[in-house]
Amino acid sequence: MQSEQVMKGNRISGWMMFLLAAACGLIVANLYYAQTLVGPISVSTGISSTAAGFIVTLTQIGYVVGLLFIVPLSDIIENRRLTVVSLMVTVGALLAAAFAPNAPLFLTASLFIGIGSVVAQILVPYATYLASEEQRGRVVGNVMSGLLLGIMFARPVASLLTSIWGWQAVFVLSAIVVTLLTVLLSRILPERRPTPSVTYGKLIVSLGSLLKQTPALRRRALYQACLFGAFSLFWTVVPLRLANDFGMSQQGIALFALVGVGGAVAAPIAGRLADKGWSKWLTGLAMIIAVLSFLLIYLFQSHSTFALILLFLSAITLDMAVSGNLVLGQRVIYSLGREARGRLNGLFMSIFFVGGAIGSSLGGWSYAYGGWNFASIIGVVLPLLALLYFLTEKNKTEEIK
Repeated sequence: MQSEQVMKGNRISGWMMFLLAAACGLIVANLYYAQTLVGPISVSTGISSTAAGFIVTLTQIGYVVGLLFIVPLSDIIENRRLTVVSLMVTVGALLAAAFAPNAPLFLTASLFIGIGSVVAQILVPYATYLASEEQRGRVVGNVMSGLLLGIMFARPVASLLTSIWGWQAVFVLSAIVVTLLTVLLSRILPERRPTPSVTYGKLIVSLGSLLKQTPALRRRALYQACLFGAFSLFWTVVPLRLANDFGMSQQGIALFALVGVGGAVAAPIAGRLADKGWSKWLTGLAMIIAVLSFLLIYLFQSHSTFALILLFLSAITLDMAVSGNLVLGQRVIYSLGREARGRLNGLFMSIFFVGGAIGSSLGGWSYAYGGWNFASIIGVVLPLLALLYFLTEKNKTEEIK
């Protein structure tokens, strides 16, 4: 057995870091496959056009539920076992979705796909237990870059597989991959047995106290909620802009989605620079980059090649800002309390994920009522609000380490 005491202070190997990064990417991708497949799924399962939005929404709801009620268990339950059980739930839900004969079953499966996929947020803090203090930023950055690549590749991969074999193949193949991953992790991951000091009920109740008593957590969660809201707004409306204003096909839009992959490079870089004490400076920079990303595409709204190039550049810079700030935020909250790391991460992720859901909703609403012009204005405002809040930060009480 390798307890937390034995794990503490070790240096994580490059192989283990790669495995955890790949695992997070493959798991979290399950949240995003359905986003580009709403049309064919609705036709096959008989979901009405009005209810089609629930395909993605229920997966997101499941994820938030898991963040609040499953991830905190990593503070009291052996982490490897919790990981394996959660992945088994994910595999079952993926297969149920693939072979669902009707809408209720598919929507229920979507909910459980979201719940099971929170194992990615168990593995990220788990990686920090395997790492030494001086490695922490780099480890979080590398593991998060895997997670972000999973998010960014999910949409184009789902579109490509659907065009070849149909949408059901996406879920079946993912179930096979996650099954193999479950076996691998069950054999390779060292045990981490936390020493529980509270019951599960008290653990959940303590979430409110943690949020109230941890100003750095509140700040970091709100910073990332604003940035992730802008990110979600962008990727909600940019396919409409590409199709309506530039005449792009679904395949062209899928290829455009690959552009965002370049932004994932910011995650490991941010982690390394954070280890050198540059967190606060980089936080402000990320917010400024996000504001400028939207400002440029607001100012140049023509149907010209130049405007399209700016869209490509903004996709990369916005993704860099969001992924970089995410790593900075996680490094801060993981330094706040070793025994509460699972709960801190659950709160952090659920708050900024809600920000993303709000951003998506604002994107659809603003584009419907004011087109790209209105949507891009909101895109400027969201990171600008984060920047204004950031300027109120007090070094002594909310210092970023």
